[in-house]
Amino acid sequence: MSLKAILFDFNGVIINDERIHLQLIDEILIQENLQPQKPQERQNSLGRSDRACFQELLANRGRVGKEDYLNQLLNRKAEAYVLELEKLEKLPIYPGVEDLIYQVRSQNINLGLVSGALRKEIELVLKRTKLTEYFKVIIAGDDITTSKPQPDGYLLAVERLNQQYPELNLQPSECLAIEDTPAGIQAAKLAQMKVVGVANTYPFHMLQRCCNWTVDYLTDLELDRVQNVFSGREPQPSVSEC
Repeated sequence: MSLKAILFDFNGVIINDERIHLQLIDEILIQENLQPQKPQERQNSLGRSDRACFQELLANRGRVGKEDYLNQLLNRKAEAYVLELEKLEKLPIYPGVEDLIYQVRSQNINLGLVSGALRKEIELVLKRTKLTEYFKVIIAGDDITTSKPQPDGYLLAVERLNQQYPELNLQPSECLAIEDTPAGIQAAKLAQMKVVGVANTYPFHMLQRCCNWTVDYLTDLELDRVQNVFSGREPQPSVSEC
């Protein structure tokens, strides 16, 4: 077996924008005459799609989140996100993202992105950072109705890569996911993928318990050692449950 694809999460792995998301969600709740998020709700939202977060927040406040209403809130939030990023001269991309992408591409490993964020948000960031061309497959919150920790997004990414490259015959076990939250890690593991946890959102020791590899920064990831595990030249690291 070999490492054929690396699938990145987006928020918290590529871009440091958690503060912006939480602020925009609160603004929309207030505009809807609803209470802003409680600390526990903010914690629960990490790693999950905006759709799933809004559904839960509305339910917690006794309001029914019908599909049209949810879509309206999601579009408003996406438009506000675009406006927030336009105010920034330089996007808060995490250190090591670009270096790792170039390293992966030089070794002919396919790259994909699996996120609960809406496609317009993802595409804006990738365009501004000139990274669009490297991600052959993007699974966004628009593409699936479920959210991490369900594995659907990761499984769809494998399916789409196989559609683009039939000769690849990609299996989930030949993929590496890069995640920063327990919800994302669980989604990748349920899809039967190995996982790198990057300690951008949660402490290193929390991620270390349930990831195959854990790093403080993406620059710390030793891709050669990861490939040795996939090819069987090094033993697999033991993994606990999150």
